Amino acid sequence: MPSLMECSIENVIKVFHQYSRRQEHLDRLNQSEFKELVQKELPTFLKKEGRDEKAIEEILEDLDTNGDKQLSFEEFSMLVAKLTEAAHEEMHKNSPKGDHHHHGPGFGPSQGSCQGRGSHIH
Repeated sequence: MPSLMECSIENVIKVFHQYSRRQEHLDRLNQSEFKELVQKELPTFLKKEGRDEKAIEEILEDLDTNGDKQLSFEEFSMLVAKLTEAAHEEMHKNSPKGDHHHHGPGFGPSQGSCQGRGSHIH
């Protein structure tokens, strides 16, 4: 049985390919595919951060290291890394104070389906 982390990695890959297979190149996200992915897969992040359509375009430009106006999986993985780091910081901001290292909710809802599956105390 795969671990939680292995399942999470597999899900990131599946989400990428769910959107990259819609148009043109099967292993790249074009601008419209990326916009749709962000809007559908990261709605809480967008809402919490007050991001709009222009911000999504700026994110794509920042991630598009070779300037081809598409994202390879490697370029997309940088978004996942940055969002993971931002969510981790958010979890620390929202953590209950105490003697242990706790994490509060990240970008998702406090009672969301991810809550509890990976929560921990140090």
